[in-house]
Amino acid sequence: MAFELNEEQKMIKAMVRDFAREEVMPTSGERDKSGEFPRHILKQMGGLGLMGMNVPAEYGGAGVDTVSYSVALQEIAYACASTAVIMSVHNSVACGPIYLFGSEFLKDTYLRPLASGKKIGSFALTEAGAGSDPVSQRARAVRDGAGYVINGTKTFITSGKNSDITVVTAYTDRDRKHRGISAFVVEKGTPGFHVGRVEDKMGLRASDTTELIFEDCRIPKENLLGEEGDGFVIAMVSLDGGRIGIASQSIGLSQACLDAAVGYAKERIQFGRPISQFQGIRWMIADMATQIEAARFLTYSVAAKKDRGENYSAEASMAKVFASEMANRVAYQALQIHGGYGYIKEFPVERYYRDARVLTLYEGTSEIQRRVIANHVLGK
Repeated sequence: MAFELNEEQKMIKAMVRDFAREEVMPTSGERDKSGEFPRHILKQMGGLGLMGMNVPAEYGGAGVDTVSYSVALQEIAYACASTAVIMSVHNSVACGPIYLFGSEFLKDTYLRPLASGKKIGSFALTEAGAGSDPVSQRARAVRDGAGYVINGTKTFITSGKNSDITVVTAYTDRDRKHRGISAFVVEKGTPGFHVGRVEDKMGLRASDTTELIFEDCRIPKENLLGEEGDGFVIAMVSLDGGRIGIASQSIGLSQACLDAAVGYAKERIQFGRPISQFQGIRWMIADMATQIEAARFLTYSVAAKKDRGENYSAEASMAKVFASEMANRVAYQALQIHGGYGYIKEFPVERYYRDARVLTLYEGTSEIQRRVIANHVLGK
């Protein structure tokens, strides 16, 4: 039986689809060329409640369920994958940890402007020698009087340059290994907090990915998320939610690939008829559509499980690895159907192909997802 959206979820889908097709999609190709951060679009999205979807209304959010969030993110990703990853990181690993683990002070001070879209959030865990292995991170936060002093360098941070608020992990007690990692909220403009290298990426070019440098960066003790030593748990819980976001992005981008391939196949004439009439093309399209629907239902299932308050860690990894790898296969097939034209920047599938590649890498590689799933199935 197909997963049925309820009436509210259908309304959200229709609203976001109209906005994405009318306001986001027309300029997505230009942003890919220029690398322009879609700030004005994000402000519009904030007004529609898309920048704090799972945050309760009492903190300025939309207060909708995770399935609705997935639905909305799919529609934004269909229109522009760069905008979608900014939305996903902002909702999942910026708003998420502050809402789940933050004090009332942190919620009032930082979550409200994030949830309304007035400010943009980022999440800084990865370092040059610590990506899939967060215990290897070297950033440190030392208690000093009424605050903490952070030193370290983070890499590959989505929205690092353009975000206003960053959730940062650092060791407060390295001897305790993962139990000695803590998490903090740091504002842009804090002395000692700098943006370093801005990466020149293959895809998602309107979403900045940067290095963040902390040099004797002093923050008040109130900016600690949870308690000292909670940082590893905060990161893992946040990434579980983030993986639903990556799966949703994968589905939206894949649907755009499929629609582009179908449109081209119906118009491209070879041997006196549209190539959509050839069995080889038809079977490719059938496989693409089947894989997208399988990923969509898997993602809705784990989103619903999260909404029910059940443990969904393994299922989030299943959705992420399946959907992200599916997106790469579908993007490949869509480009193949376009033939030589798919390799030309005039056609959007060239951008889709580049944008899809990172989906199996960020917020946990496919290999890490399989490790999580295997640990769950085998009991470690």
